[in-house]
Amino acid sequence: MKILLIEDDHKTTTYIVRGLCEKGHRVDHRVSGRDGLFLASKQVYDVVIVDRMLPAMDGLSAVTAMREAKVETPILFLTALDGIDDRVEGLEAGGDDYLIKPFALSELLARIHALARRSTQVANRDLLQVADLKIDLFQRTVRRRDIPVDLQPREFQLLEYLIRHADQVVTRAMLLENVWGYYFDPKTNIVETHISRLRAKIDRGHDVALIQTVRGAGYRLHAAP
Repeated sequence: MKILLIEDDHKTTTYIVRGLCEKGHRVDHRVSGRDGLFLASKQVYDVVIVDRMLPAMDGLSAVTAMREAKVETPILFLTALDGIDDRVEGLEAGGDDYLIKPFALSELLARIHALARRSTQVANRDLLQVADLKIDLFQRTVRRRDIPVDLQPREFQLLEYLIRHADQVVTRAMLLENVWGYYFDPKTNIVETHISRLRAKIDRGHDVALIQTVRGAGYRLHAAP
């Protein structure tokens, strides 16, 4: 799933991002409520996680503004404010769930999955397909010509990004930023290595190669007829 985390505490952010990424999810992170609101309004996410106490714009105001902007993404408040009135305020502002800090990562994951299952927005796009290649975002499964393909979490993220941009050229920089979260070039062949492994699993044994190299530009998942 693609998740937006709006949290200003570095320790909490590191804990959540590491845990979600290890489970194969993609996480975008913003520190302020204002920046989180902007991103939630411009991109499509499966779940948004919001702290109540944020700089620039508090979480409650940010969620209220999201709902006013017709953002329908499920929203989970993650906060130390544990009073009954606090919870009621959060839910009435447009939150779908409320989890108190400190929390267990396993419970956070369970609540995220529950929100995603209930979301009709997500349900309509849980299955992505290009040609005879199908990827189920909730079951975390991939099949080509109805044959299961076993992928590692990072390979799954890479394939998801390629299939969401089918027939578009994606550059190495785009993959580093959106799959690995690097906003700089780490000077390694990490992209090339993972593309090679993905090709071996997706295209080997099939007449049509879906993953193509666009010389001098990047890569493309070609929607073959």
